[in-house]
Amino acid sequence: MKPFLDENFLLHNQTAVKLYHDFAESMPIIDYHCHLSPQQIANDICFKNLTQIWLSGDHYKWRAMRTNGIDEKFCTGNASDKDKFLQWSATVPYTLRNPLYHWTHLELKRYFGITDILNADSAEKIYDHCNNLLQQQEYSVKNLLLKMNVHTVCTTDDPIDTLEYHLKLKNDGFEIPILPAFRPDNAMNVAHADKFNAYLKKLEAITNISISSFDDFLFALQNRHDFFASLGCNVSDHGLEEIYAEEFTGSEIDTIFNKIHSGKHLNEVEQRKFKSAMLVHFAEWDWEKGWIQQYHLGALRNNNTRKLHTLGPDTGWDSIGDFRHSRNLSKFLGKLDNDDKLAKTILYNLNPADNELMATMVGNFNDGTVAGKIQFGAAWWFLDQKDGIIKQINALSNMGLLSRFVGMLTDSRSFLSFPRHEYFRRILCNMFGEEIENGELPNDIPWIGKVIQDICFYNAKNYFNW
Repeated sequence: MKPFLDENFLLHNQTAVKLYHDFAESMPIIDYHCHLSPQQIANDICFKNLTQIWLSGDHYKWRAMRTNGIDEKFCTGNASDKDKFLQWSATVPYTLRNPLYHWTHLELKRYFGITDILNADSAEKIYDHCNNLLQQQEYSVKNLLLKMNVHTVCTTDDPIDTLEYHLKLKNDGFEIPILPAFRPDNAMNVAHADKFNAYLKKLEAITNISISSFDDFLFALQNRHDFFASLGCNVSDHGLEEIYAEEFTGSEIDTIFNKIHSGKHLNEVEQRKFKSAMLVHFAEWDWEKGWIQQYHLGALRNNNTRKLHTLGPDTGWDSIGDFRHSRNLSKFLGKLDNDDKLAKTILYNLNPADNELMATMVGNFNDGTVAGKIQFGAAWWFLDQKDGIIKQINALSNMGLLSRFVGMLTDSRSFLSFPRHEYFRRILCNMFGEEIENGELPNDIPWIGKVIQDICFYNAKNYFNW
């Protein structure tokens, strides 16, 4: 029986062991999509305790705790930090076979050197040990990034964000580039006129541009797009239920904008046309600047409206949706391609039923100009666990070129999440190792080791020009 979480965790044969330790393990990390706080990095904070760095904002853990019968006060409520940690620790033994069990113990081991199993009995000892370490400067957030061999981080930022902390990081000369990503979801959210117009006011304030027409709106947003570029941004990101690709005319969009700007509600057709127009404009700006555009598709968000009203969004009430993607993706990407304005693109799906759809869709628009120009993105959110990662890798391998894949990301709000890259790399190496040992791939360790290093690091480095 193998020990739990030993040096060969998830590596089930000697070839996999060699591939991981000789090729993958030492590769730097490019985290090209996450939700880390630029302010916390710029200020190089030290978290006061393990709860604040590990549980705050982590809806993965909150969902598990609620399922285990833990009261909300220990998740998002006003319980003490220590009591929240104790309740999470009591939940951990019940997360067996959930990726949280692996991630929890990987993070404790890699950051704090803890090999004990976290449970109700070990909780206080582990909490005190980690808290003592977190008070030391070597556990500041910048040093945590350095500790994990992070090469580049790309955060997620609204167009109206000031980017003041990205500017501070740049001026301070922090050795790890912390770059913004342009995430204009709120500029497309026209479901509620009052919220949209409140957003317009904020956009006016940060750009000093008066917005009374759709052209003004575009001018202000492009002003922010330009500003993001001035701070090294070359990535946009969109979190959408689906791609919108309705037919529209310029006059229609002008009328729709004027309607919502006057405070009137848009019907479903008008909303879809407006979103379709915005996606085209954003994509064309990305192409003009040579940016990479990312589309995270398929999340059905805020299902529990009662909890949404009391706790707000991003608190753990989202799920996989069953949206239909193929025709709109084909139409949207096809329009950009026909106009010769299709930027490098990464497509992520949340429903595993769409794996083969996405893997074949990207192949439709890889035109030979750039290796891996259109990417089938890493297993995302509910899918970034062992089974989901394997299925995404297999779909990409079967329908495209895994060797050109830009690899893993954390999509996390926690500075302790970087072992997810290790988790992915071990799974990847084990898949290659098994097929080499089964005679399904040649025993060409130097070449396959190079392919693995490309997937872990070099493909992303070259793709993003970092």
